[in-house]
Amino acid sequence: MELVEESPYRFRIDRNDPMRVPGVVFASRSLLPDPVADRSLEQVANVATLPGIVDASYAMPDVHWGYGFPIGGVAATDVEAGGVVSPGGVGFDISCGVRLLTADLDRDELRPRLDAVMDGLSASTPRGMGKGAVWHLTGRDELDGVLRGGSRYAVQRGFGVERDLHRCEDYGAVDDADPAQVSERAIERGARQVGSLGSGNHFLEVQAVEQVYDEPVAEAFGLRPGQVCVMIHCGSRGLGHQICTDYVRAMEKVMGRHGIHVPDRQLACAPVSSHEGRAYLGAMAAAANYARANRQLLAHAAGQIFERETGRRLDLVYDISHNLAKIEEHAVDGGTRRLCVHRKGATRALPPGHADLPEELRAVGQPVLIPGSMGTGSYVLTGVAGAPAFASTCHGAGRVQSRKQAVAAGRGADPRAQLEAQDIAVRGASRRGLAEEMPAAYKDISAVVEAAEGAGLCRKVARLVPLGVVKG
Repeated sequence: MELVEESPYRFRIDRNDPMRVPGVVFASRSLLPDPVADRSLEQVANVATLPGIVDASYAMPDVHWGYGFPIGGVAATDVEAGGVVSPGGVGFDISCGVRLLTADLDRDELRPRLDAVMDGLSASTPRGMGKGAVWHLTGRDELDGVLRGGSRYAVQRGFGVERDLHRCEDYGAVDDADPAQVSERAIERGARQVGSLGSGNHFLEVQAVEQVYDEPVAEAFGLRPGQVCVMIHCGSRGLGHQICTDYVRAMEKVMGRHGIHVPDRQLACAPVSSHEGRAYLGAMAAAANYARANRQLLAHAAGQIFERETGRRLDLVYDISHNLAKIEEHAVDGGTRRLCVHRKGATRALPPGHADLPEELRAVGQPVLIPGSMGTGSYVLTGVAGAPAFASTCHGAGRVQSRKQAVAAGRGADPRAQLEAQDIAVRGASRRGLAEEMPAAYKDISAVVEAAEGAGLCRKVARLVPLGVVKG
């Protein structure tokens, strides 16, 4: 596949049939996927064939191979022109995202209490592949409340405060959730996992602000050098996975009826306006609300530990999702159009002045939370005016090794000892779980953020470094 370099951080894949639009990859040359080991650029071209797609099929600097869409893929379809929604453009972990909290505490003040804090977080954070949750729901009515109300319902039930909702995407919940479109199997998988971390690349990490790049914006976000933070990365657990599975199968069966042909069955889709499209969006929104309640509950539990062990509280900076499809209005070809924007492994990055931002952040733009690989730094960015790709940016470092490859590459090494040698406290992870997520398995997060900023997608605000990590 030929890539045309348009600028140091932007490459074009020219449109060839059956592509409807070109592909655009935001990356430096060093971050481009290996065409032999990683066929994600082929997926960028495949996504460009979707009915109703506008502008381009985009890939972020952390792009790598995914299911149907590449991870780090962004695509928008025109709802009024037969535009489709594709579950593969959201992924299995619907509304997987990141929540960042700050403490009125410096890293030096935390040091004598770090072990006690980490032990408390480890004990209060259900994680791993099995069941276990912060909130043991009493019945289907409570689960419906979670699916419809997300963080709003959790706060209503005592897990957090009203201010939290002002610092959540969509004020804590997607309004058009329809639990009736969620299968009983998905309900069963999610019923006992509300308030749990999961496994894989999910984590709860205690961090410190190492560097501030933009002091006025950092101050607006509530960040200062040396400050202790908590970052939580998790999603919709088994419920979201089952919803994606269910609707890929359902859409695969009806594509022919809608006259849709795609080059990869993993791109199964249906028009947004169709029964199947509306049903998926309703179920997906329910899973998104589950994920937001999930992070709300974990944050509430972490806050209790901090208050008990340090006497300080945690305040929410922001909560964002990076696996979602949203109906949004954007300028296209000189007019405003209603689009279904898929962001898979990509984060919404709203610019200053956007109406969806809380009033206290409107002047500076949306906090964008970019977790690094385990043992490396994470970044806080902000959205910028005039950004391409429907106000989207990267979501993390991006894998370069599969989990199996990462374990094989680290054979003979002790990942826990490697992290502890960096003065990072580790709780609860197996040796294999740690080996799968070590930095060698990922791109360089600083290079990814540099490319995103260089491409005009966002701007750096602060860099955070890990002090301790809780993993499944």
